[in-house]
Amino acid sequence: MADTDPDFPCSLVISIPLPTHRLASSALRALQVDVELSPLVQRSFTLVSPERRETHASNGSVEGPAPNGDAATSVRNEDNPLEEKTILRTEYKATTNRMLRVSVNGFLESMGVVLEVMQELDVDVLAEEQRLAQA
Repeated sequence: MADTDPDFPCSLVISIPLPTHRLASSALRALQVDVELSPLVQRSFTLVSPERRETHASNGSVEGPAPNGDAATSVRNEDNPLEEKTILRTEYKATTNRMLRVSVNGFLESMGVVLEVMQELDVDVLAEEQRLAQA
């Protein structure tokens, strides 16, 4: 991650793997509509590939190391097929640990609801459950 922002010294990155790009994109769109209520907290969402570093959608900066530590796997969004982007990466920055905790708790509650809806209603998830049950 980049240098610590003096105005937002507390930070946290949450990476949530999802089975498909479509589900990751749906989760991103569902969560993105809720803006942070406090100006003391900043949040950004990015879809990333499991084994690559990604370009942040808003500013073009490359984020995070590749899980295997190999910098050679670094790529830009335009070089990476969308279907590979199955991890929802959420970056939080806050002025205090308390503000960070409160915001992340709200995010995790919302993410829980999104995942429950996907589990109950999504065709791909139901098909995967049936496939696993038959195996």
